[in-house]
Amino acid sequence: MGFLIRWLLAFVLLTATFNPTEWNYSSWVWQNFSDQMPMAVLLGLLLSVGYIIYLRATLRSIGGLGMVLILAIFSALVWVLYDYGILNLTDGDSYTWLALIALSLVLGIGLSWSHVRRTLSGQSDMDDVDE
Repeated sequence: MGFLIRWLLAFVLLTATFNPTEWNYSSWVWQNFSDQMPMAVLLGLLLSVGYIIYLRATLRSIGGLGMVLILAIFSALVWVLYDYGILNLTDGDSYTWLALIALSLVLGIGLSWSHVRRTLSGQSDMDDVDE
């Protein structure tokens, strides 16, 4: 259940920033920046904090190679689904949604990996503390 919540929050973060619909931060800022500059800056900073939390945790837990590996696994899954005719990729919006799902999975797995590792190994991850 914890992974699902972390993944959904990553998906919300990414889709709030950009998605193929008109309901996203990027489209809103593009249309309203001059009229709503303080709100655009505030929302941009809040989104940035979310990205910093997710990216820092992901890079510390699975690293760049882990991120690439997860994206490769997801890409192979999409390829298999497309090859068997289960997935239809006829328009650009479907590519965008797939990319958002893939990136949110990377961030969700990255944020959850320490919990998985602790469950599997019985050992906790700790930061090095200088005294």
